[in-house]
Amino acid sequence: MKDFARSFYSSKAWKDCRESYRKSRQGLCEVCLAQGILTPAEIVHHKIEINPVNINDPSVTLSWENLQCVCRECHAKAHGATERRWVIDEEGHAVSVESPTVWIRNRAGGTEDGPRIFPNTRE
Repeated sequence: MKDFARSFYSSKAWKDCRESYRKSRQGLCEVCLAQGILTPAEIVHHKIEINPVNINDPSVTLSWENLQCVCRECHAKAHGATERRWVIDEEGHAVSVESPTVWIRNRAGGTEDGPRIFPNTRE
C-alpha cells in the first residue's frame, strides 16, 4: 500500500463502503462472473486508480461506480500482470514458478529439496 493511501484504507468510511459493496456482489469476482465462472472475490478494486490527487475525492474513492469485486488473479491482471507467479499442484498447494528448487517449510514440516511450496491455507 502506498503511504499517501494508508489513512484512507484504514478509515471507517472505506471499510464500511468496501464491505457493503462486497455484500451487494455476493462476494464474487465480477470479472470471472462475466465469463460464467464463480470465483470468490478477495479485493474490492478501484477502477480509477487512487492517487495523491484524487485520494480525498469520494466520487472516486467511495463511489460504487468506481468499484469492482475481483479475485487476486483478476486484480493482478488489472494492474498489468501478464503471467502467473504460481500454480496449484496435485495436492492443492500453490507452487511458485519463479523459484522451483527451493522449498518453504510448511505446517507439515516441509522438506529441504523440491519445488517451492506454500500450504493451501483456505481450509
